[in-house]
Amino acid sequence: MNIPLLWIVAPAGAIIALIFSFVLYKSVKKEDPGNEQMQKIAKYVREGAFAYLKQQYKGVGKFFIGAFIVFNIMAWVLKVLHPLIPWAFLTGGFFSGLAGWIGMNTATLASNRTAQGARQSLNKGLTIAFRAGGVMGLVVVGLALIDISTWFFVLNLFKVDLHTITVIMLSFGMGASTQALFARLGGGIYTKAADVGADLVGKIEAGIPEDDPRNPATIADNVGDNVGDVAGMGADLYESYCGSILATAALGMAAFTQISIKIPALQGIAIRFVTTPMILAGIGAFLSILGIYLVSTKEDATTKDLMSALNKGVYGSSILIAIVAFFVTKWMLPPEYSLGVFFAMVIGLLAGILIGVFTERSTSYSFKATRGIVKQAEYGPATVIIDGLAVGMKSTGAPVIIIAIAILSAFAVSKGFSIPEMGLYGIGFGAVGMLSTLGVTLAMDAFGPIADNAGGNAEMSKLPKEVRERTDALDSVGNTTAATGKGFAIGSAALTAMALLAAYLEEVRKGLEFAGKTMIAGVDLSTASIANFVDYYNITLMNPKALIGIFIGAMVTFVFAAMTLKAVGRAAGDMVAEVRRQFKEIPGIMEGTAEPEYAKCVSISTKGAQKEMVAPAILGILTPIVVGLILGVAGVMGLLVGGLTTGFTLAVMMNNSGGAWDNAKKYVEIGHYGGKGSEIHKACVVGDTVGDPFKDTAGPSINILIKLMSMVSIVFAGLIVAFSPAIQQFLGIM
Repeated sequence: MNIPLLWIVAPAGAIIALIFSFVLYKSVKKEDPGNEQMQKIAKYVREGAFAYLKQQYKGVGKFFIGAFIVFNIMAWVLKVLHPLIPWAFLTGGFFSGLAGWIGMNTATLASNRTAQGARQSLNKGLTIAFRAGGVMGLVVVGLALIDISTWFFVLNLFKVDLHTITVIMLSFGMGASTQALFARLGGGIYTKAADVGADLVGKIEAGIPEDDPRNPATIADNVGDNVGDVAGMGADLYESYCGSILATAALGMAAFTQISIKIPALQGIAIRFVTTPMILAGIGAFLSILGIYLVSTKEDATTKDLMSALNKGVYGSSILIAIVAFFVTKWMLPPEYSLGVFFAMVIGLLAGILIGVFTERSTSYSFKATRGIVKQAEYGPATVIIDGLAVGMKSTGAPVIIIAIAILSAFAVSKGFSIPEMGLYGIGFGAVGMLSTLGVTLAMDAFGPIADNAGGNAEMSKLPKEVRERTDALDSVGNTTAATGKGFAIGSAALTAMALLAAYLEEVRKGLEFAGKTMIAGVDLSTASIANFVDYYNITLMNPKALIGIFIGAMVTFVFAAMTLKAVGRAAGDMVAEVRRQFKEIPGIMEGTAEPEYAKCVSISTKGAQKEMVAPAILGILTPIVVGLILGVAGVMGLLVGGLTTGFTLAVMMNNSGGAWDNAKKYVEIGHYGGKGSEIHKACVVGDTVGDPFKDTAGPSINILIKLMSMVSIVFAGLIVAFSPAIQQFLGIM
């Protein structure tokens, strides 16, 4: 089938994004690295980060080899999987891991250079940190589009039918999801074990400042910022970005199938429905580059000024992509549907921006929610924790309503109430719209840990007070951008998972084909609609299998969150014991005459993360398979709905509580309520310590869990279709 000429924008956007990421990398690298001490500290952090990543990739590599073997058995022995899917799974995981590695490589080079830039001016520090984050953003976009474009072009070249192409490509999302979960989980456990250990013993017990070189856990803490918030977030959004494009492409095929039945004259344009999301993603890559170069600020900037400077890049590229999307959808899609799909994309774009705005209002100390937590610190840490939990719970209102309105609006404007597949295609476009300018939004998110590391470098290198004040200003904004980025990631996960729900039924169609079925619910399988599948599998709330699936999906998110929090607690306990040991047994640490054993703390976090990430990951991967084999397709749909709705709300709450606690502490540290060392500060540090695993481990990992369960269900759809009827018959629940 002939690929539309405009599709070339997708691979071109990928190549240009990678070229500019290299340009940004070189521009960061040529900046002044600072004095000898600054370079020494940065070297410790860099070595620790790569030691961890090397160890993690070894463990993840073993899992991928095992999964590859299982998928080949499913393809060649059980005949329930396309033979190319195991290879697609590998490429998805490989490129996700590569994006994380490149982003972290740049971030670890940027910390001391950002601190040195802050010695010259606030704008210089901002520019270096943001452009280093831009490398992460553009690499994720570039590698994802290269992977997608290459698979699509090669499969089309070898005359594979379009429906099979979308099925194969959708499956490599599981590789990206699996890599993302391990990166987020492992990185989150690592960083928070170090952070909690450093805060509890250093700040509260020893009374020394954050990032003080006398604290043995401070290097591990700075390493953790990179492995958790740079490599982890990069892998997370790589997976969302791929998932949104691929799910929408698969839904485009489903939508076309139903439209062509009603309007036979449209036969032959199916490829336009499939390639349009790829084209818009390619254009978004170009506009993200422009957005990155729009960011700058004045020297006497306040926190709000710095946020405005960063938002300028996001809003500028978002407005431009909305304008371009109008012409792309008009060119690519039939006139009776193009305007609706355009509006659906704009709705997704607006939803992403609005979630960011409300997240900022819930987590920034420029607003009353976070300042209210500080006020509660007058009464001790207990009221800090109570108010922080309340802020997080209350903050779920706006994102849930925004996503609900976005889903309903995108479905309606895409004519979903007359052709449901078209409405679901519109929801998929909403996710594509939200992630279309990922290059700049991810740059904004990666900016946070880079600024945090720059502040740590300035403190440990004993730079002048005004430098630390500038890096603190950048760090505070970075906390808000990180919280906003996590809110954005969770919002995009919700829309992507909604699209994947519908895409799952397309995989069920393929599974039925493998099983030899040609008819379902009295209609031909090849033209069956989603309504036909719903009837055939009785996917309704009155079916106890679907209802049980919903309960299990809701339960899994809470159990998963509990497992990650307890993992951080255990790893942090080991870190606390080690820091106390060093303070006790190494004379001269507190006087600054002896150097702590940083490497031992790095080793504890590395081993703890590798060990503790396994059980939660297994829970996320096995649950859809077990539920599917016992409760069938209806049970899986219920599981995915329960996981999506509960997981989205829980992740928003944990993300925003953690961000608000963190910025409440920062508000005190800049001089309010007695400043550093006061009783109010100590109460806020306790709140921040509780919030650390909320916002950096459990919360971000939940949104990957939502998508991973969808992707596992998609890959194992053929197995479930083939074997669940016999299992249900054996159990007497058929």
